[in-house]
Amino acid sequence: MRTPRTGRRPWTDLRFFIGLLLIVLSVAGVWLVVGAARQTSPVLQAARTIVPGEPLTSADVRVVEVMLGTAGTGYLTPARLQPGLIATRTIAEGELVPSSAAADADQGRTTSVVVRSTVPVPASVETGTVVEVWAADPRDDGKGFAEPRVLLSDAVVASVGRDDGPLSANATTLELVVSRSAVGEVLTALTGGASLSVVPVGARS
Repeated sequence: MRTPRTGRRPWTDLRFFIGLLLIVLSVAGVWLVVGAARQTSPVLQAARTIVPGEPLTSADVRVVEVMLGTAGTGYLTPARLQPGLIATRTIAEGELVPSSAAADADQGRTTSVVVRSTVPVPASVETGTVVEVWAADPRDDGKGFAEPRVLLSDAVVASVGRDDGPLSANATTLELVVSRSAVGEVLTALTGGASLSVVPVGARS
């Protein structure tokens, strides 16, 4: 009779140990990923709507702990909130402040102007709303105004002042954030007696 072969014990097989090591490494890797994902980081969140050109101060933001993983490097942290920073775009209330939305004040390319709209401004227009400004120049004969033209196509509302008194005709005064390169044209329209109308972007028929 042939003597039965004795089965190879698994713990004497090198492949068994390699497989076991791979399982241990896989489990450890999963735990490391899960642990990293659960870690929170302090970042800044807008406490109100901040428009382009406005300074970024501790009064305008709050510190929140969030789980961002590797994306955390793309947001402004308390340690990076230094004097002289301004917003380079509109940051909505409650939005985490992206690093790309902040810059030194000397890099700012916007300023603000105040205009009065001769047509009613929708109630939906508020701080942070993007609007168009239309201008109608007075005719040379002093009788009415010429065809309206787009003076500004992407101004951002910094503040809105509505006068709802009985004699106000629902007049609205707005502080607008505009490109510095457009200031001259705006001032020319204002001093030339142009009729200005402010409408939210997308509101035209």
